[in-house]
Amino acid sequence: MMKVEYKHTHIAAKKKLGQNFLTDRNIPRKIVRESGITPGDRVLEIGPGFGALSTAILEAVPSFTAIEKDHELAGFIRREHPEIELIEGDFLKVPLEPIAGSGRIAVLGNIPYSITSPILFRLLDCRHLISSATLMMQHEVALRLAAEPGTKEYGILAVQMQAFCEVKYLFKVGRAVFKPSPEVDSAVIRMVPRTEDPVADSEGFRLFVRCAFHQRRKTLLNNLKEAYDTSSVPDATLRLRAEALDIGELISLFNLLRPLKTAEPATRKTDAGPAPPAGS
Repeated sequence: MMKVEYKHTHIAAKKKLGQNFLTDRNIPRKIVRESGITPGDRVLEIGPGFGALSTAILEAVPSFTAIEKDHELAGFIRREHPEIELIEGDFLKVPLEPIAGSGRIAVLGNIPYSITSPILFRLLDCRHLISSATLMMQHEVALRLAAEPGTKEYGILAVQMQAFCEVKYLFKVGRAVFKPSPEVDSAVIRMVPRTEDPVADSEGFRLFVRCAFHQRRKTLLNNLKEAYDTSSVPDATLRLRAEALDIGELISLFNLLRPLKTAEPATRKTDAGPAPPAGS
C-alpha cells in the first residue's frame, strides 16, 4: 500500500477504493474547461480525493457538492475546502435528488476504474437529474463508450449509453500523471443526456442490446430468435451482425420485435470488462 503525501497529509492509497491521485494541475483545469460549467451551475464531483479537480472546479464556480467515500480524504476536503458541501458516502448509494433540487447537476470526476460501469449506469438511471457528466476513466472503456458502428470497440456499452446520451471522447491522459501510477492510461469523456428518450421501454431496450450482442460473431437472427419474435424484421437485417447497425437502426429493430413469453430476461451487464483500479 503506497502512502501519498499532500499538504502535510499522508494517505495510504487504498486499492479496494481504486485510489490514484492526479499530480498534474493542468489536466483538472482542462477537464473543467471541457465540462463547460459556469458559476450558476449545480455541480457534483465524484470522489474528490486530494482535491486536484476540486480546486479547478472552484475556479469556475463558487461552491459545489462532492461525494467522498474515504473517511480520511473526506476530512481533508472539509479542512482544505470548506466552501465544498462534502457528503461522506458511496456515490452509488447517495440520493441525487436533493443535490439536484429543482434543477439538474453537472457531474465531474476522476472515477475509480474498478467501478466505472456501476457509476455509468447510475448516471444513466438518473439522467433526468443530470445536465452533463465529464469523467476521467480507463482509456479502453472511454474508447468503447464513444465507439462507432463496425469497429471492434462498438458493443453493448456504446449502444446502451449512446442511445440515451450524446457521448464525446475528449482527450487521453497518460498514467505518469497519477500517484500511485496505474497500469493503464486514462481518457476523459463527456456525456449529455438526450432531451427525450428514444424508446419508451428503456429497460427492455437494454435487455435487447445485451441479447443482440450476446455473441458478436453471430447474426442478429441467431442471437435474437430464442428471445424475440423476429417475423416483422426484414431478412436482410437479420443476416447482419449487431455491430453493423448504428444506434438509430438498432432502435428501429427493437421496435419491430416482440419478446417471446418463454424467454428468460437477461441480467444487466456491460462489455466494459475487468479493469484495474484507479480513482481521484
